[in-house]
Amino acid sequence: MIFLNSFLIFILGACLGSFSNVCIYRLPKNKQIVSGRSFCPRCKKKINWFDNLPLISFLSLNGKCRKCKKVIPLRYFIVEIATGIIFLLIYLNYNDLSTIIFLSVLSLLFIIIFFIDLENFIIPDSLNFSVMAIALLKNFLPNFNTSFIHEINQSIIGGMVGYLSIWLIIYLYKMIKKTEGMGLGDAKLMAGIGLLFGWQSVPFVLFISALHGLIFVLPSLINKQKNMRSEIPFGPFIIAACLIYFTYGDFLYSLILV
Repeated sequence: MIFLNSFLIFILGACLGSFSNVCIYRLPKNKQIVSGRSFCPRCKKKINWFDNLPLISFLSLNGKCRKCKKVIPLRYFIVEIATGIIFLLIYLNYNDLSTIIFLSVLSLLFIIIFFIDLENFIIPDSLNFSVMAIALLKNFLPNFNTSFIHEINQSIIGGMVGYLSIWLIIYLYKMIKKTEGMGLGDAKLMAGIGLLFGWQSVPFVLFISALHGLIFVLPSLINKQKNMRSEIPFGPFIIAACLIYFTYGDFLYSLILV
């Protein structure tokens, strides 16, 4: 029974990963995400239902559109399988239904934000505000992970600190360089992180995300493929740091308090 349930949860995750791909493609273009049939991003022709099955269709078509034969971005397959695995891990590690739903919805939002920012260098307000709403909602759920803040006052303070930390970086960069640096989408995302984990998480998430960003961009700087003014998406690094904090937050605090 556990195997069947796990398989069904994985399939559900993959199906919602397919929907996430729709959001990743359409939201930056201000297109409807709940109406209209799926279409090939290359030739714009509508996709048959049997070519729109999560994971299976990508593999059976060898990653190419049936009609125009152009390559389908690998991101479509990665998002579907990653979402399936994440849903399965959540199901296997938590028993409370409200916790499973909360973490699943939050994971979907983070996946969509990750790839939209990675490809388009923007984070839509609708996604950031959704993260904030979910973060506030968690104050009324069982305390399944002590990394989360479950006091509404502390959560709001965390949101303010998260937003202001990025806003201050943006302000100082603009004042010194006389040009735009990071976007307010990153500030709103950090507000959501602060609402989730409290103000104590903000320095850690900022440091780890900056470290990830440096590791990512350093080879390109050395090879002169990028320079200090090149546009770099910061949202994916914030989300990666958030995942590390969620997983190892208790351990990290135990090291600090020793």
